[in-house]
Amino acid sequence: MAHTVKALFRDDAYQSVAEGTVLAVNDRGGIILDQTCFYATSGGQPGDTGFFEREDGSKIQVAATVCGETKDEIIHVPAPDQLVPEIGEKLTLHIGWDRRYKLMRMHTACHLLTVVCPYPITGASVGEEESRIDFDIPGFDSNKVAISEKLMDLVNGNHPIYVETISAASLAANPGLVKSKNVRPPTGSGSIRLVCIGKDASVDSQPCGGTHVTETQEVGEIHIGKIENKGRENRRFRIRFGTLPAN
Repeated sequence: MAHTVKALFRDDAYQSVAEGTVLAVNDRGGIILDQTCFYATSGGQPGDTGFFEREDGSKIQVAATVCGETKDEIIHVPAPDQLVPEIGEKLTLHIGWDRRYKLMRMHTACHLLTVVCPYPITGASVGEEESRIDFDIPGFDSNKVAISEKLMDLVNGNHPIYVETISAASLAANPGLVKSKNVRPPTGSGSIRLVCIGKDASVDSQPCGGTHVTETQEVGEIHIGKIENKGRENRRFRIRFGTLPAN
């Protein structure tokens, strides 16, 4: 039977420390808690790493965080040769904040790129130093400099970023909110989480379960490092931190 874990990161992506109680340890050593601030791999964003602190001060290093049978079951995968906690044991959870914050900034940058390039998305992956988005763009004349400048205009505009919830019926009535060509957001719960950018979502609004910063300026300096052809109509954009190199 799948467990339901309270995902604290959905309400506060900046919460890096939390308390949790062990509900189960699966046959592969995965640790399931009643609640967690650890994000589980989903939607192209990698899961968090970090450690659990026990009452005696010893630590359990967490090498990965993944979803179980459902999106609501979050499993923490320990690094090799870690201590196994007891069922009912209370732990203090510490995510690897520097890595998480980079992923939050990058994931937000990916949303901004979908504003600059408003084409159907065929794939995406968020990374610590580089992310990619694949677009369905027939006959696209790419210009890394122009796209990078438009991205930085959005970053420097320091637009607010916030979350709203709409019904599955509202999403069905507004299909343009979904930018992915092949993947639809899950609607089983009856509600959809929207990540909105700009006052009254004036810049963007799209379904997403990931973690993001609260203002676009937090993304920092970014640029398009490379644009690749991946088929007749597929174009892969690689987003990187830092300024666009001169060459």
